[in-house]
Amino acid sequence: MDTLSYKTVSANVNTVNKEWLLVDAENEILGRLASNVAKLLRGKHKPNFTPHVDCGDNVVIINAEKVVLTGDKLNAKEYVRHTGYPGGQRSKTARQLLETKPEMLVEKAIKGMLPKNKLGAQLYRNLYVYVGSEHKQEAQKPKKININSIR
Repeated sequence: MDTLSYKTVSANVNTVNKEWLLVDAENEILGRLASNVAKLLRGKHKPNFTPHVDCGDNVVIINAEKVVLTGDKLNAKEYVRHTGYPGGQRSKTARQLLETKPEMLVEKAIKGMLPKNKLGAQLYRNLYVYVGSEHKQEAQKPKKININSIR
């Protein structure tokens, strides 16, 4: 074959085909779920992946409260934040966060696996996490996928 006939396809905003995907987080390990969802948000599962373009899909996650952490991570893992005032450092364990705001636990895990720049912030906006099996994106008709089948 003639190598000059090959063209490198670079996606842009106009040529990207974005889909809506539904992921059920029930009995899924948090880190594995987060890394697979980050791949979907980034678009790395698509043949026309372009690193500097938002070519990923919109992802809706349901049943965030039923996610699983292995080992002693429920008690040992800490999420630290700061109020901005002197002596304002606050921390919560994963167990406390799972009891109060389970969607935040999943969102933090996924956000940590996205790029730390403007593109990462744009990709993060394509993520919707819900507690329970109901979600507000029925109008978009998200396609339910098995998160473990993604390579």
